[in-house]
Order: sequence, then structure tokens, then C-alpha cells
Amino acid sequence: MQQPAAYGFVGAGAITAAIVEGLNADVAGPPAIYLSPRGRSVGRELASRFPNVHVCDSNQNVLSNATSIVLAVRPRVSRAVVEKLSFRPEHVLISAMAGVRLERLQDWAAPAGHVVRVIPLPQAARGQSLTVMYPDNAVARELFARVGGILVPSDESTLEAFSAVTATFAAHLDYLTTIASWLADHGVDSGAATAYTTHIFGQLGQSLLQRTDSLAALTDDHMTPGGINQQLMTELRRDGVPDMVRRALDRILARLRGEPA
Repeated sequence: MQQPAAYGFVGAGAITAAIVEGLNADVAGPPAIYLSPRGRSVGRELASRFPNVHVCDSNQNVLSNATSIVLAVRPRVSRAVVEKLSFRPEHVLISAMAGVRLERLQDWAAPAGHVVRVIPLPQAARGQSLTVMYPDNAVARELFARVGGILVPSDESTLEAFSAVTATFAAHLDYLTTIASWLADHGVDSGAATAYTTHIFGQLGQSLLQRTDSLAALTDDHMTPGGINQQLMTELRRDGVPDMVRRALDRILARLRGEPA
């Protein structure tokens, strides 16, 4: 009889917490989950809410309890963490780290049978992450299908391009912060300015998920020729904002691929 799924997580930060939340969301029989001792406060909070979540005494103990292992530590410490672990051929290592290539992971984690790279999103907590994965792998697919959809690019280099795009989150939120701050500068209560800004862009985000048009078509839908939306977009383009974003993404991608910027 097939054993129920069990997942281990080495690294217990925000993305691990989001995946664990999603694995437990409205599920009658959630899988067993084993967390590393790092980030104990996160692990204890999750274990206090979900009886299927267990905080292990060591990272190696995570590997003893599960063969599907999600690695979610900071890239700069990844080698030190992975090389201290004893993998077995039945282990599947699923790396959620940016910029650490498969070749390195396979070398560090030998003799693990499979190594996969993934880009899970915080929306995993709500079962709505569109997780990019390379290469395709049945174990990783089963895990991330539980917390949303899956997208498999044609090669690892393309996965890095998807990873670069996730670098835009903070800049986008800073853009919204600028808008709310501008409203406050013009006499709007700061709380109301934030509420209004988050509302209109939150609703815009919902409409994006419900439409199948291209982004260019949606852009046209949200502006009238000669209107104020067109004016702002034209001024930002004239000032070179889109080109600045492209150049910044090119530098991020070069960093992730280990290329000169």
C-alpha cells in the first residue's frame, strides 16, 4: 500500500510558512510535515496550529523523516547547509533558492536521486501559487499542485528569467507607497490614502486574474485617448521608466545566471 505523503523543509522562513499553510488549507487529511530547527519560532507557531507539523531537532532529522525535501535557506549559506546533510538515493531535493543552479545542487546533495528547482510564491498560503518548476518531477508536481498551479519552462536558463521577475515585488509595492504618500501630501488622511490605494490596485489585480486578454489589451482598456491615464503613462514612458525596469531586470538575470552584469 502506498505510504501517505510526507514533506521535509530545511529552512523555516516565510516561504516555508506559506507552503505549509497551503498544504493545510481546507484539507481533510494533510500530509505529515517535518520542519528544521532553524526558524524555531515559525515552526513552533505552525506546529501549534497544525497537528501534522513537527519541528525536528536537526536538519538531518528532517531527512530521516521524509524523502521529499524542500530546501529554503538563504543562497549564500546553501552549500554549507546541504553539504552537512547525508542524502540517500531515494531523496528528492526541491530547491526554492534563487540563483543556485542544478549542477551545484546535484554535486552537494549526492547521492540524492532527484534535484528540482522551484519558484513558489507567497500565495501558496491560499492555494494560489503558480509555481515555476524545472525539471518536471512527479514528487515536486504533487507537492505544488496542492498549493496552486504549476508551470514548467523549457530549460533552467528560462527558469532564471522567471526568478528575476519576482525581484519586482518590493518595487511595485514602493510604487503604491508613492501613490498613497502623494495622496496624503494633498490633504488625504494617511489611513484613507493607503486604504484607497490598496483597494483600487487590489481590485485591478483581481480583474487581471479573471481576464484572458493580453496585458497590452488590458492597458488599452484602462485608458481613454487624451485622458489622464494615457497622460501619466506617456510621461512615465517619456522619462524612460519602462527602459529602466528592463535594464534592472537584465542585471538581476545576469546575477542569477552568474554572468557579468
